[in-house]
Amino acid sequence: MNESIRIASGQGFWGDLPNAPIKQVRKGPIDYLVMDYLAEVTMSIMQKQKMRNADYGYARDFVGVVSEVLPDIAEKGIKVISNAGGVNPEACKDKILEAIDEQGYDDITVAVVDGDDILDDLDELISNGHSLANMETGEPVTTVKDELLSANVYFGCRPIVEALNKGADIVVTGRVTDTGLTLAPMVHEFGWSFDDYDKMSAGTIAGHIIECGAQVSGGNFTDWQEVDDFTDIGFPIIEAKPDGNFYVTKHEDTGGLLNKMTVKEQLMYEIGDPAEYITPDCIADFTSVKLESDGENKVHVHGIEGRPKTDTYKISASYNDGYKLSSTLVYSWPDALKKAKKAGDILRNRADALDLEFDDYRVEYVGVNGCSEEPITEEILAEEHEEVQMRVSLSGPNKDDLNRFGKEMAPLILTGPSGVTGFAGGRPKASGVVAYWPALLDKDAVEPQVRIF
Repeated sequence: MNESIRIASGQGFWGDLPNAPIKQVRKGPIDYLVMDYLAEVTMSIMQKQKMRNADYGYARDFVGVVSEVLPDIAEKGIKVISNAGGVNPEACKDKILEAIDEQGYDDITVAVVDGDDILDDLDELISNGHSLANMETGEPVTTVKDELLSANVYFGCRPIVEALNKGADIVVTGRVTDTGLTLAPMVHEFGWSFDDYDKMSAGTIAGHIIECGAQVSGGNFTDWQEVDDFTDIGFPIIEAKPDGNFYVTKHEDTGGLLNKMTVKEQLMYEIGDPAEYITPDCIADFTSVKLESDGENKVHVHGIEGRPKTDTYKISASYNDGYKLSSTLVYSWPDALKKAKKAGDILRNRADALDLEFDDYRVEYVGVNGCSEEPITEEILAEEHEEVQMRVSLSGPNKDDLNRFGKEMAPLILTGPSGVTGFAGGRPKASGVVAYWPALLDKDAVEPQVRIF
């Protein structure tokens, strides 16, 4: 058993710094590179791409990263784990195998973890009594079934551990938990029991701390003024121990900042009840976490407790929920706000005159109430501003109606208040609204699949 392993975060989302994973493998020693590409909306985006091209549906830039670091994988024994497979891990795997073949490596093994995509299995699941009721509204999934774009199970670390146990150097998954990407190497390396819930929770919290990349090492930090170097910001690394203790750190001579406060902020990111952070692997108790500084840019995390896992998986589904259209115009001094407010009123009157079908009409005045949503009172209206951006948005079930409204934006330049600019890019077009459908599914209704290549 290794005395410790170093697990490096290389991506916090699809579209993160492209050179971050390269720096992680070359600026210092690591054993694992984990990359998280999937948010809830990402699955629907990938599904749309796959519908247009059967070879798409995964994070294609991940293949470029793997191609770049193949020499490091071969020479240093670094293993790569990522959910970049999205809704098409098979196609992602094929491209990686092509890169391995092109570079002449014959001893790098790739594993695929899938089985999470249940979109084509919904009829059978529903007929077997699984309602997949919305966790917030209680409605059965049948109410939106015809509009569904994606439906995926959040698997935990187990299938990744299986892939590592079978000798995989690169593990490509579909929808697994962000935390499972980091937890799996610990279970694999240290031989942890899946029923040791304190250790499982420790690995889960370690995964939560680094799942958003540099957000824990100075990015998006409340006290951002304390961060000296954002340009070469260092991505985080977990130094994990067999007993469940771990350290959060980053490579030396990299920018950013990693201390107790940056870790605390990340611990609070996207959690509900801190005493019950539910994953497929365990229920982690964030209130048990203890933090201690251990020198510059290094935090010791320990004392973590956990409880047994639940008997259900979370389902992340998305569906078409109508359309939206947004556009902006900028009004200048004098009376910038008054002119912008008048323009918003004109557009609403013209929308009513067109007898459009829409659910919501909204105007915001960026620079005045675009963030605060404060009502525009007479006192505020009397204030002078150098410029105000009027942002108008509509939503509704009829795409053609919203596009008809979009034709009203440009004419407002010559048929409304003066001092207007900022219109560019042609007529605004309606785009689809993708809504989120969270649900639960009994674990015995679905099984992950692991294949080695």
